[in-house]
Amino acid sequence: MKMPGNMQSMMKQAQQMQQKLQEQIAAIRVEASAGGGMVSVRMDGQKNVLAVKIDPEVAGDVEMLQDMVMAAFNEAAKKVDEESQAKMGGMLGGLGLPPGMF
Repeated sequence: MKMPGNMQSMMKQAQQMQQKLQEQIAAIRVEASAGGGMVSVRMDGQKNVLAVKIDPEVAGDVEMLQDMVMAAFNEAAKKVDEESQAKMGGMLGGLGLPPGMF
């Protein structure tokens, strides 16, 4: 099935925008910490953990350390989501799509 030229052009443009958006999201780098910086986590746009730093002072209290690691991971994931949404909103804003669609 052959699409009209205008539709074909729009589909190509949408694919290019999607690829650019994926590249921008992949380039996201965030850092989040918990316990006043005693635990910090660096994460990329696909939510892969790039680094974890733990202050030796908290290594003795396993329960507290677990809580701080979990909090830092959750905060980093939240930051990735926020940055991804901001990039998508900026790129898709000109398309006139309803809010929350992506």
